[in-house]
Amino acid sequence: MIVGYGLAGAVFHAPLIESTPGMEVTAVVTANADRSAQAARTYPSAAVFDSVDEIWDEADLFDLVVIATPNRLHAPLAIRAMEEGIPVVVDKPMATSAREARDVIAMSESTGILMSCFQNRRWDGDFLTVQRLITEDVLGPVARFESRFDRYRPAPRQGSWRESGTAGEAGGLLWDLGSHLIDQALVLFGRPALVYAEMPKRRPGTAVDDDTFLALTFENGITAHLWMSVVSRLPGPRVRVMGLRGTYEKHTADPQEDQLRSGMLPAQPGWGEEAQDHWGRLSTQIDGDTVDRRIETERGAYEQYYAGVRDALIEGRPMPVEPTDALRAIEVIGAAQVSAAERQTVQVPLEDVMHFGERDA
Repeated sequence: MIVGYGLAGAVFHAPLIESTPGMEVTAVVTANADRSAQAARTYPSAAVFDSVDEIWDEADLFDLVVIATPNRLHAPLAIRAMEEGIPVVVDKPMATSAREARDVIAMSESTGILMSCFQNRRWDGDFLTVQRLITEDVLGPVARFESRFDRYRPAPRQGSWRESGTAGEAGGLLWDLGSHLIDQALVLFGRPALVYAEMPKRRPGTAVDDDTFLALTFENGITAHLWMSVVSRLPGPRVRVMGLRGTYEKHTADPQEDQLRSGMLPAQPGWGEEAQDHWGRLSTQIDGDTVDRRIETERGAYEQYYAGVRDALIEGRPMPVEPTDALRAIEVIGAAQVSAAERQTVQVPLEDVMHFGERDA
């Protein structure tokens, strides 16, 4: 069952679920009449509900609840689903504060109900390529990791909760694109020791950060510089990794989001693959020889997330993204908010950092 049928529910979750052997979309919850009609057309065998309150009396009919609602509802709905005994996938971010995230994890642990956060960009082709290069020590010891999502939207979208400045909505780029970039950095390098952030509001009339920068410093000295912007008409490199022996740089973004938007599914030819002129460039030393050339990008594989969820539910394997990983990313977001507000670097034992606004609670 999918709760919420906007971009996340309709474009990401539903197609990936339907493409996973052993899984299917059996119900959709949306209060929007147009989206309800769209869901009924696309998944004619699925039940469509106007309100999530309609499903709890039939909780035993569902093996999984996918929460793809606005951010403010992620934690409350995840907790309610687990109270009803249903495993949960929550779209990122898992909650709107570290306190909420801990409540979600506590409910999962106390009930024994499985839950996971949908961090699909762990299966971006560029990120998989970076992981391979680091694992194979192609670049030597890593000095700096740079990653960015640059977009161009010069005017705020009126009426969009993502453009809201209220703490409860968790809008803005740090919560949105930052959730992905931070998660990737933490997967690569673990827990940062220091966080520095800039969160300006560039566009006239905007209520949220729209041109954000984070610097994460890790105990081993590696730094991660993360950018997310909607005021960049000319995007910078999607990813750049500098090691003491070499550098990898790639400019174009993973194709899977655009493929899903166009209706392509993981089983179809070309899924997750990039044209050669989109491959990144590697410059390094291998066995004493200089290598400077384009290297093929690993095939993107968002479908592996729901395959992992299926295997966790049926075979008892670990969820593909552990809830504690989602909590750590939210703690970094909280540290970044404190850093930007106080205009200073924040020292991070992550477990001690609260969401900005919780300090005085």
